[in-house]
Amino acid sequence: MRILRMLPGRLVTALAVVVGASILIFVAVRSLPGDFAQLLLGPLASDAAKDAIRETFRLDRSLPEQYWAWMTSALHGDFGISVASQNPVLDEFALRAPTTVLLAVMAMIITLAVGIPLGIYAGTRPARGRSAITGRLLGSIGISVPEIVLGSLVVYLFSRFDLGLSVTGFVSPRDDVGAALVSLLLPALVLSVFCVAATARTTRDAVMGVLVEPHILAAVARGERPAFIVRHHVLRNALIPVFTFTATIFAYLLGGAVLVESVFSVPGLGSYLVQGLGRRDIAVVQTGVLLATVIFVLCSLVIDVVTALVDPRITPGRKRGLA
Repeated sequence: MRILRMLPGRLVTALAVVVGASILIFVAVRSLPGDFAQLLLGPLASDAAKDAIRETFRLDRSLPEQYWAWMTSALHGDFGISVASQNPVLDEFALRAPTTVLLAVMAMIITLAVGIPLGIYAGTRPARGRSAITGRLLGSIGISVPEIVLGSLVVYLFSRFDLGLSVTGFVSPRDDVGAALVSLLLPALVLSVFCVAATARTTRDAVMGVLVEPHILAAVARGERPAFIVRHHVLRNALIPVFTFTATIFAYLLGGAVLVESVFSVPGLGSYLVQGLGRRDIAVVQTGVLLATVIFVLCSLVIDVVTALVDPRITPGRKRGLA
């Protein structure tokens, strides 16, 4: 019942965010400098040819009419035609989506496998000496270094020296899943660096916050072993904010793939979106940003629901002190 009371408000908020984002996306794309018909046909094209292009892509209508036509078509699954390939944009995205999803899933697995244990270790150990300084330094570097800088460095090192992995030779997961995993390992490692550092820091802070709770002191007073206390009392409470954070990170990974795919020449959704922006491919840019927004909103909605299920104290509208 708590979830049912919460869902209508969350759904209305999510819908408002998507509509607001779609308006911003539409206005931003239309505000790009230059005439679309001239960019597509060149400066020597006739006025009749330019008018035909504007009519084909509905650019001869007013902005509200263009927005309404775009949204109504999108609701029916028609996101337009790519100028470069002359194919439906949705087909182009479906062709590249497995690569980006596989890259994001690999980065997510690395994040969870490395970030959470590191955070638990740092949170349950006293922060002192060289190891604490080294941990803080590595964490700060991981969070502050942009993916494009780290990716460029990795591309240089693995191109210059024989380090066992290649930055070229991409294999699509449609052809060979095993070879695709190997070819995407370096991009996934680069994409996960920020997430590992942020997850480790969030986990450490959550663990340290739970360790000072009265029930932990009571467990210590009962003589329970440290490993048992961490496993049964600390992790159950500390992993709730960690779960919320990591679920948000998955949406970030899909967006962060834009730069990493461009650096490693991976033909996924991110690099396709960058190419569409360079070619002024309106349908591609609009669809890519809108789908990214929808994915982020859906992830946030799932996080709210799961968090409310796991921790009843987070139920919206519940006043403090009420049972």
